[in-house]
Amino acid sequence: MNKKYVSPILNNIRITPILEDLSLAADFAKEYIEASNTMRVFPKEEDIAALSVFDSPLSNTPTSINEILKKLHQYGSKATVAQTGGRYFGFVNGGILPSCLCAKWLLDVWDQNPAMFVMSPIGAKLEELCEKWLIQILGLPDETVAGFVSGSSTAIICGLVTGRNYLLKKKGYDVAAKGLIGAPQIKIVLGEGAHSTVLKALSIIGLGYENIIKVPMDSQGRICAEKLPIIDDSTLLILQAGNVNSGAFDNFEEICLKAKEKGAWIHIDGAFGLWAGASPKLCHLTKGIEHADSWSLDGHKTLNTPYDNGIILCRHRDALINAMHMTGSYIQLTEGKRDSMMYTMEMSRRTRAADLWSALCGLGRKGVAELVEELCAKATYFAEELEKIGFEILNDVVFNQILARWKDDKLTQELINKIQTSGVLWLGGTKWLGKTAMRISVCSYKTTYEDIDLCIDEIKRLTSSL
Repeated sequence: MNKKYVSPILNNIRITPILEDLSLAADFAKEYIEASNTMRVFPKEEDIAALSVFDSPLSNTPTSINEILKKLHQYGSKATVAQTGGRYFGFVNGGILPSCLCAKWLLDVWDQNPAMFVMSPIGAKLEELCEKWLIQILGLPDETVAGFVSGSSTAIICGLVTGRNYLLKKKGYDVAAKGLIGAPQIKIVLGEGAHSTVLKALSIIGLGYENIIKVPMDSQGRICAEKLPIIDDSTLLILQAGNVNSGAFDNFEEICLKAKEKGAWIHIDGAFGLWAGASPKLCHLTKGIEHADSWSLDGHKTLNTPYDNGIILCRHRDALINAMHMTGSYIQLTEGKRDSMMYTMEMSRRTRAADLWSALCGLGRKGVAELVEELCAKATYFAEELEKIGFEILNDVVFNQILARWKDDKLTQELINKIQTSGVLWLGGTKWLGKTAMRISVCSYKTTYEDIDLCIDEIKRLTSSL
């Protein structure tokens, strides 16, 4: 009989209680939460330098959980960017709603993989509910299905590869079997202000930059409908719900109806802007999105879920499944139940939809609308206050994005640099119509008007030093 091997290290891990360590983690988390509204938005240089404490060889024996937690909190917490506070305006990174944060602690203990119903019945149920609620909230066609992925970058890939396969199938070409070599030509049409993740997605799925027809955009970043090329049934048309810089929305009603008549596949990149459809006051911005074929969006931006919360929505269930699914003798699908791996590229993943479900429950349908409306109102207020102290606002603030400029390119960049090291607030820079601009994204539920006033005072102080 073979000797039964038992690892001394793993055996010790199995028999050691962790409740005290969980309590310590909770205490450290509470300290961080209490400090998040007043801590520096960007860490001090000395706190970043102190991260060198992590530069040690991997120990041969286990480190205690207590020591791991203390090291992370003592050195790591000080070197974080305060994205969960109210004065971070970079990269359209939202906060994290209390309902999500609290639920996530429990969800991490569950450690569920929702790939198949037999792996996580609760994961399947929560995905079903989120799919249903998203269709209702955003006003999408009833037949729409959802896949829950890491972020909108992945969601875009899912949407575009499904559209590619769908268009080629109509031409009698099976790309899954034959590959792209010798495939009929696909016409790719998008606005010149399309997000760079769209270009990356097109490259990844083998369609390439050189096949793109870039349509001029107007002064707000909207695709010029009158300058669209001839659209036909070989066209992959990509539109935007929320320009990455200006926040502007394409004219979906006009463009989608015409493209749909020609048999094109229409994908809408709505990473943060698609949520405007949840608001009775702002849903005019997304009018006509229901005519598209696929949509990509993020939960961790406007909705303020944790990160790793992208969503692909597609009105063609079979097309999405055909593009995403995999087979194997070990795969166990359940008839009449949701097997989530059929709607995404991934099989092994966490139950992301649980975060989304927690956010939607914690807000309610009215709360989702009010969150979107409040972010828009605060962006408008921020822009107006900047104008009062001499800034030029380069865009119409229609959602949560502000493009602000101080005097000229050189001074604007110098100001951005000073702001980023001030510790009071953080925002990024961009180029807009050839001009250097501050890019301000108001997307955290934690941001208050008092936060904005404090930021205005700091920005005014910094401009006086230029």
